[in-house]
Amino acid sequence: MGKAPDLNDVTAFVAAAKAGTLSGAARDMGLPTSTVSRALTRLEEQVGVLLIRRNQRGLVLTDAGKEYLTSCRRALRSLRDGSELIERQRVNPSGLLRVAAPVCFAKNTLAPLLAGFLKTFPEMRVELDLYSSGWDQEGEDEVDVYFKVRTPKDSARRCHLYPKLLQGLFASQDYLSVHGSPRYPTDLSKHRCIGLLAETNFNLWKLMKGTKTASPELHFVLTASDPEIHCQLALGGVGIAVLPLWLAKQPHAEKHLVPVLPSWRPIPIALCALYSGASRLTPKIEVFMDYLEPFIGTERDPCLRGAPAKACFIKP
Repeated sequence: MGKAPDLNDVTAFVAAAKAGTLSGAARDMGLPTSTVSRALTRLEEQVGVLLIRRNQRGLVLTDAGKEYLTSCRRALRSLRDGSELIERQRVNPSGLLRVAAPVCFAKNTLAPLLAGFLKTFPEMRVELDLYSSGWDQEGEDEVDVYFKVRTPKDSARRCHLYPKLLQGLFASQDYLSVHGSPRYPTDLSKHRCIGLLAETNFNLWKLMKGTKTASPELHFVLTASDPEIHCQLALGGVGIAVLPLWLAKQPHAEKHLVPVLPSWRPIPIALCALYSGASRLTPKIEVFMDYLEPFIGTERDPCLRGAPAKACFIKP
């Protein structure tokens, strides 16, 4: 198969056939006459036949030129239709958007936002796949946007970082009444702790206090992959849990949970959205990301339920 002709040369040919003269085609295209003439010559050399006869009265299409003109007009019309379709998709996107997200984040943050998103873009459909601990790397190619806690090191996708979620240590007053309140990070080794079930060792509980750090030995009586379960167990007096501050500040939790070692903080949670590594986003992904941006990590985040944004997030 031969090399496809230059689109500019094809456009010049169609314009020349319509105008009937090189000067008319040049005027319509806003180009010098010599540029249009060279474009026609290149196109004829490319296709290997004479398309237009030039004479003093103007331009006359050959039989081959007439047939070729029909094909060129059809091709240019298809390109225009395609461009218009893309523009409509950009302004009013439609189709299926496949999203994967951790259960807790999806339930408390993403689901409320999806309600508004689908009202704003009624032609869109969303397929939301929830996961608890780790997402199958092979399945990553099957979704458009993949939310992940912690920044991945081995993904070929582009990564959008959101403000980091602050965490704290919490326990119920009933638990602390029986077991006492730890005064130092090393005291945690004597307590019953609730840990995160994950594919990497998240259970070291690296704590920070200014420039100081501590990684106490811990005794986990239970591990689970969902922070909401950690919160419920802490409320039930099972032990001490690391909780995102937005979760600990939910009205019921805030009423019954007590901060433990409040001057020491676990490392913040890195939340990111992974999407195609292409230089430009598809319209449906672009509008989705743009819609979420003002909400996640701000006082408008529905999962905060009135908690000050600065108390729960730090900028990346």
